Amino acid sequence: ITVTRMRCHGDLHLGQILSTGKDFVIIDFEGEPARSLADRRRKRSALRDVAGMLRSFHYAARTTLLEQHEAGVFAAVDFQKLSRWARLWQTWSSWAFLKEYLATAGQAPFVPRERDELRVLLNAFQMEKAIYELGYELNNRPKWIRIPLSGIEQILGMEEADNG
Repeated sequence: ITVTRMRCHGDLHLGQILSTGKDFVIIDFEGEPARSLADRRRKRSALRDVAGMLRSFHYAARTTLLEQHEAGVFAAVDFQKLSRWARLWQTWSSWAFLKEYLATAGQAPFVPRERDELRVLLNAFQMEKAIYELGYELNNRPKWIRIPLSGIEQILGMEEADNG
């Protein structure tokens, strides 16, 4: 795979994007806090940040759904129906983000020329991020472990469970 590596954000997700009302600003360029400074300064594929945003759309949809379900806002049947809508929102948001990212980047050397290479890199970086999330949730929020697990199922192409 022939892509140029560069210094990236390193921890890009929806929580790092602020709206000014007319534009958006990306904040917190220090990278993933759990990594060493030397590791955060390494040049990497820009698609790692893209994968982080794609995982963030999954998290946004699933977190909202899970929190509302745990609060008793809706019954199990409603949860299953809303899970499909959450997946639709995630898919559409991810598609729109990736479409515009690739259109804006154009023929930049950090974007793979072949769609198969793009797919391989995005899947690998999303899996890496989902596994990191799995460890994080195990250590900090065990009730949320279903979120990265469902993300791993999606990345692997398995049928996503409707139980959260």
